[in-house]
Amino acid sequence: MKRLSLLAAALALATLIASAQSPRAAEASGIRVVVKGLRDDHGRVGCSLFNGPDGFPRHKAKQFRGLWSQKHDLAAVCDFTNVPAGIYAVTVLDDSNMNGKMDFSLLGLPTKGYGFSNDAKASLAPPSFSAASFSYSGAGSLSISINIVYRTR
Repeated sequence: MKRLSLLAAALALATLIASAQSPRAAEASGIRVVVKGLRDDHGRVGCSLFNGPDGFPRHKAKQFRGLWSQKHDLAAVCDFTNVPAGIYAVTVLDDSNMNGKMDFSLLGLPTKGYGFSNDAKASLAPPSFSAASFSYSGAGSLSISINIVYRTR
């Protein structure tokens, strides 16, 4: 009987510890990019996370991490998990024709939607890394919102 009581107490303690830890375990950790203002739900959205100015924003081979996300209700979400503390910048691309790259008009204007963290603006050239950069502590979840820009219709 004493053994059964001890087992029940151990089980209760284990349940209490698990329930105290589960909210932390359930918390998402990393950088969540919410892309807003998409024209349609066709295709996908590409997100590139850069951890320095080298290659930003055009050179995919120099991105820290990249991923593709499905569009839903004229928005998309890119979740970058297990990201260490640092300074980052994000680029996004509305890849509606799913060819994996930016397309340009005969005049050299982008024909797909794009965006940058901090909603950094592109004029005749893309914004600098410092204009689009933000700091991430490496702990918990950081959510950033990017409004997509379209230059041509």
